[in-house]
Amino acid sequence: MLVCLFIGCAAFSDDAQAEELRATLQREMARSEPDYVVYVPKSIDGSAFDTGNEHFLVFDGPDGSLMAVWTQSSYEGAGDHRIVFARSDDEGETWSSPLRIAGPSKPKESYQSSWGFPLVSKSGRVYVVWNQYQGIADYHHQITGTMDACYSDDMGKTWSAPQTIPMKRSPYDHPDEKYPSNWIVWQRPIRDGKGKWLAGFTRWVSPAVRTQPVNNSWTAQESVVEFMRFENIDDDPEPKDIVITNSAFGDRALRAPHYDKPSLSIAQEPSLARLPDERLFCVMRTMSGYIWYSVSADDGRSWCNPRPLLRHDFGAPIEQPLCCCPIYEYEKGRYVLLHHNNDGHFEGSRREETNKNRRPAFIALGEYRPNAEQPVWFSESKKLMDNDGSPIGPLKRIDIGVYTSVTKRNGEFVLWHPERKFFLLGKKITRTWLADLKVKAE
Repeated sequence: MLVCLFIGCAAFSDDAQAEELRATLQREMARSEPDYVVYVPKSIDGSAFDTGNEHFLVFDGPDGSLMAVWTQSSYEGAGDHRIVFARSDDEGETWSSPLRIAGPSKPKESYQSSWGFPLVSKSGRVYVVWNQYQGIADYHHQITGTMDACYSDDMGKTWSAPQTIPMKRSPYDHPDEKYPSNWIVWQRPIRDGKGKWLAGFTRWVSPAVRTQPVNNSWTAQESVVEFMRFENIDDDPEPKDIVITNSAFGDRALRAPHYDKPSLSIAQEPSLARLPDERLFCVMRTMSGYIWYSVSADDGRSWCNPRPLLRHDFGAPIEQPLCCCPIYEYEKGRYVLLHHNNDGHFEGSRREETNKNRRPAFIALGEYRPNAEQPVWFSESKKLMDNDGSPIGPLKRIDIGVYTSVTKRNGEFVLWHPERKFFLLGKKITRTWLADLKVKAE
């Protein structure tokens, strides 16, 4: 069900301008055929400071609501990233206005807050954790930061003051400790076998210690995948007292080779799924033209060497540009893999042109294969949605199916996605839609 837009006209000199904006937003939002509408920016040019909406994480609230946190800004890189929160009490049909819980409301107001993610304790305390810029950049001001957090004990109505969570220094950090780490958590953490929250994250290697990049593109800046376990969230600690243990740390970090320089690791944005045998299956984006994966048999404490993700054992690798490619459990032993089904050369683009090759969005159905070397095998890919390459917002974005999350409630599997990092939308993935995707038998 597509929700109609009602945009206020106060900011416009006449009704004709307001109607033109309303019509443009309605037309552009309809391109991906959404079933739910969570947020529509109040401008297209960034003048309302809200046309950047990304890292959109929807989750089950402890009171039965749907809750969401995301990073909002004038546009990505404008310097005014903020963490906002919203909730729905009617299964996603309507949402509250976003409440800013950290970061500036407009550029140059204060240091930006980026890439928030939620953790919910057993008592119902809702934490939000994010990367907090502290005025000193190592790799980039969007990525260099402390780990800060706040919490709500009243289901998101009010939030505590932010505090900094201690982070262990890494050999991939700048040797000078005045520089915070370079890191991003991009998916909701999952519960491990003992009920503790486990998150995969990208660690960008400090320019002071990294492998020399092959070119000046940001796509060739070294990165690895690591994991962090939040040991005591269910004790409802103050953020400064949260205890974290690390795995795949330092020289155990997961690496994947750059297509033009194999010694250069470009491994980013891990996504975790639990297998029926309790192993963890992790996929990640790379700069090889393919998705890579790793498996852990000890609940994320150690991992096998990463390798390209195949359709099945001895099958073809699954193509993907440098873009997130999450895997989600659809039901026990069955998974959906969201990806873009091209190796970076979409419509003649180069692999470095991520503003061109992150569309359309496809789904491949995965099924558990207990006796296989690669424990999840995949169908061919089916196009889920596209925006026809129509640019929008200050950055003229055309990407789709990026920085997503899913919920499974009342028999409905919903993919929540920031379309062109502009609209925040939801799309149902039904069994009927998946029915024609067939996975090779073992």
